[in-house]
This record gives sequence, C-alpha cells and structure tokens, in this order.
Amino acid sequence: MHRRLFALALLGTLASPAIAQERPPNERQTLVDLAYAIGESHALRQACSGEGDQYWRDRMVRMSDTEAADAAFSGRLTQAFNSGFATRQTEFPSCSPASKRAEQAVARKGQSLASQLSSITRVVHGVGPMDPNASDSETADPDSMAKTPSPR
Repeated sequence: MHRRLFALALLGTLASPAIAQERPPNERQTLVDLAYAIGESHALRQACSGEGDQYWRDRMVRMSDTEAADAAFSGRLTQAFNSGFATRQTEFPSCSPASKRAEQAVARKGQSLASQLSSITRVVHGVGPMDPNASDSETADPDSMAKTPSPR
C-alpha cells in the first residue's frame, strides 16, 4: 500500500516536466533527497524480490529524464540514489520483517518528498504570441469556448 502511494506521489512530481536548472536550491535538494529515498527503496525491494527487480531504478531513470538536469546535477541525483541503495543494501542484505518495516518507512519519507514537489505551482511567462499588436482572437486561449471577452 505504501509503495503504491509513494509511486503515485512520485508520478505526480513527474507529471509536468520541469527543467532542474530552473528549480531553486531548496527544490533541487528535495530532488536529491527523493533520489536517495528511491535508492533506499530499490535496495529494500530487491532484498525481498531479487536483483532482477528494477522497479525503483526505472523510476529513478524516469525522474532524471524528466528533470533534464545538467551533468553536475544529474551526477548529484545518481550519487544520492547510489548512496541510498548502498546504505540499505548493507543494512538489510536479505528480506526480513525489519526490512519490510524499513521499506514502509522509506515509502512514507519518499511520499512526503514527492508531495512537496508536486504541490509547487509555477507561473509560466512568455507563452503565446510575441506580437504585442496581436488581436484578442490571436491571443485567446485555444481551449476557451468564449469568442469575445465577457463584459465587465
């Protein structure tokens, strides 16, 4: 159950691609923390499902691709993932009730981090025609059903 919630929250962060370079430092750190949690999840899941299970690694690759991070930040994300993986693989080399509890705790942590990222609202400027002399019909939202502006 916790894994599903974590996965859904993670997918929520990936739903609208954002270029990592444009994120402020606190969001970039949250991404690094999330990468660490995904690495932990990968190790804990593999402890019970075997080395062939690539569920969390695949999610990490998708997050990295979505963020379109520069080489330095991509390296930070990879390092965080690998560190989380190594820590939990050393701590829980095999499946046990303790590894299952740890997996649930990491899922809650990852869900919280993903929720933080998915709650961010961005205002996009400079979208639309560049011509300041364009008429209302040229600048109207293409999904709008209104033909003319509403009276005020």
